[in-house]
This record gives sequence, structure tokens and C-alpha cells, in this order.
Amino acid sequence: MTQTRRLNLEIQFATQSLADKWSELIPKRKVARWIRQALQKDASITVRFVGNAEGKRLNATYRGKDYATNILTFPYDIDSKDLSLMADLVICLPVLKKEALAQKKSIEQHLIHLIVHGTLHAQGFDHEDEVEAEAMESLEISILKKLKQPNPYC
Repeated sequence: MTQTRRLNLEIQFATQSLADKWSELIPKRKVARWIRQALQKDASITVRFVGNAEGKRLNATYRGKDYATNILTFPYDIDSKDLSLMADLVICLPVLKKEALAQKKSIEQHLIHLIVHGTLHAQGFDHEDEVEAEAMESLEISILKKLKQPNPYC
């Protein structure tokens, strides 16, 4: 049985138009469940949903890439007795939608995968080399299975 981790979760939409279009499709209680499934420690996480312009600007600033990407993860070093992890997950909704359509997945299915993926990155998991990638993908697949989601790598 997976231990339930404490989670302080904030959901943000970069603009009111994004909130109007997407907020009902992305309820906080679902996002919290998806994140908790991937957590290995207590956490405070902000999930920010952005459009292409902000996604591109953040990706250029922090990764040197001149395009909007699906998710960016920003873990923070903290010295706190109350929390083990503090991070921001930034999801570019237009990229999410485009990828979901291209991969013939529902938007929610792809969103669940990205949130699990980003939450693992926030905890130090990575896919920079083949060994790390296999370990991270294996963990993602296991978590997604618990969430009754298919293997995203098939």
C-alpha cells in the first residue's frame, strides 16, 4: 500500500481566458491525486498552466530552447522541517493539446502522464542517459498503472 504524502497544492492559470477554457477540465482534486501517486515525500507544489508565449519564454530562459515545451519542472532547495519537496510544474496547454491529438490520446491521459513525469523530475529523477531514462520510464509506467492509465511509451 502506498503511503499518502502530505501535499500543499496550488493551481494557477496564466490568464483568465486559459482558466475559462480549461479549469473545469482540470479539477484540483484530480491533479492532487495524480501528484500524490508519484510523490515519495511530502511536498508543496504549484502547477501553472500557461499558453505558448509564456511557455516559450520560460523554455528559452531556463533551458536555452526557443520553443514552448509540454512541461517544465522547477524544484527548489528548501530548508524546512515541514516539507521535503517544493517545486513548480509549468504545463503549456496548447502543446499538451497538440501532442495529445498527435498521439491519439485524450487530453486528460496526456496530462496525467506529464504531471507524473514532472513530479518525478521534481524529486530528482531524470532521463539524461539510457540507464536513467529506463529507470524513470519504468517508474512512470508503474505509477500510471496504479492510476489505471496505459503505458505512454508503447
